[in-house]
Amino acid sequence: MSGVAELPGDKSISHRYAIIAALAEGTSEIYNYASAADCRSTLECLKRLGVPVEIGRERVRIAGAGLHGLKAPRRALDAENSGTTMRMLAGVLAGQPFTSTITGDRSLRNRPMARIAAPLRQMGAAVSGVDGDRAPLEIRGGNLHAIDYTLPVPSAQVKSAILLAGLFADGVTSVHEAVRTRDHTELALREFGASVEIGRGESEPAGPGAPAAANRAEAIVRIHPHPKLQARQIIVPGDLSAAVFLIGAALVLPGSQLLLHNAGLNPTRTRVLDFLIGMGATINVASLQSREGELVGEIAVRHSPLEGGTISGAHVAEMIDELPLLAALGPYTEKGIEFRDAKELRVKESDRIAALAEGLRRMGAGVEEFPDGLRVEGRASGKLRGAKVDPQGDHRIAMALAVAALGGEGDSTILDSDCAAVSFPEFFSTLAQLRDTGSH
Repeated sequence: MSGVAELPGDKSISHRYAIIAALAEGTSEIYNYASAADCRSTLECLKRLGVPVEIGRERVRIAGAGLHGLKAPRRALDAENSGTTMRMLAGVLAGQPFTSTITGDRSLRNRPMARIAAPLRQMGAAVSGVDGDRAPLEIRGGNLHAIDYTLPVPSAQVKSAILLAGLFADGVTSVHEAVRTRDHTELALREFGASVEIGRGESEPAGPGAPAAANRAEAIVRIHPHPKLQARQIIVPGDLSAAVFLIGAALVLPGSQLLLHNAGLNPTRTRVLDFLIGMGATINVASLQSREGELVGEIAVRHSPLEGGTISGAHVAEMIDELPLLAALGPYTEKGIEFRDAKELRVKESDRIAALAEGLRRMGAGVEEFPDGLRVEGRASGKLRGAKVDPQGDHRIAMALAVAALGGEGDSTILDSDCAAVSFPEFFSTLAQLRDTGSH
């Protein structure tokens, strides 16, 4: 497997640019907007709020309504499978002078939303759900109060919901996080003209081979209310969370060499690269540059023998989306892969711990399941075999099991593989193209 791949636009950043552009004054043009189904859900919700959105081949144009220009939707907003859409829009809806309802598909309606409901209620919004703050959520917005809030569990989405609600508050809203999570919202708000302050407390000691301690320092983010956001022309970096599945494929297949262009390399996202390098992966980053506050560069990866490793504690929050891929690499390492402290994975688009355990076992991997994680045995437990596996409708599980299947003996069938389109619609075609290139 070899060649050069262009990465899809970053899913996390695309959501944020679209939502903030809708609150800005003037028309924004967003290039390389993610083709993921989740990001289309955000655009559709913005349309129902009265925001003109034009989706082209190369760009998305959003005519901003300003902070106070959104309109009450005539029917419920549908986030479909996108938890990011629901959580972040909840923050915006909390500041609106109307009542709205936001719902989603069966998977999303089963995911708990109490962690966003609690701080939004503290700010003065009325938020009600079903069966313990599950969607559909009815949000009656209005005049919000500034709060000083400490996240009980690290979550960039909850932090983002509070910061977006803080745009409509009566003072400066502060969010404290013991583990620094993705800062795309803070960076995007700054780019569009908001006043955002980021402070840090004392750092935890960094372990052997750990990245800069700043990623584990307590972060304090403050958002000043009622900014005059201005439209922007802006480019979305390539999605590192999508790139890791291509990187994983190259690490599984001997002789592979890949070059990935336009990769987003935000320091709050690159812990997974540090971890892979620590396991022995040959990964090099080049052409690093800053663009609209985000770091972007090229990633070169070459097939390498992997040692394996363990992920726990603060590192889990830094790699939560990449844990399925790391588990899939377990059978191709010397010592296996283990992760703990990851109960969050049980309430994602699927119970990712259970789905990974079942799929990998069907392929013949040795797997031990824990309430908060997994241990996947290394190559000594035997070579994987082809199998029919069910990703439980979860895009990251589908792609992770595909990577595991690449190095196995015999063909594998992934049921409902179209679910990968939630984050990386081009995944299987890109994989096929790179395999074809490498086979000649």
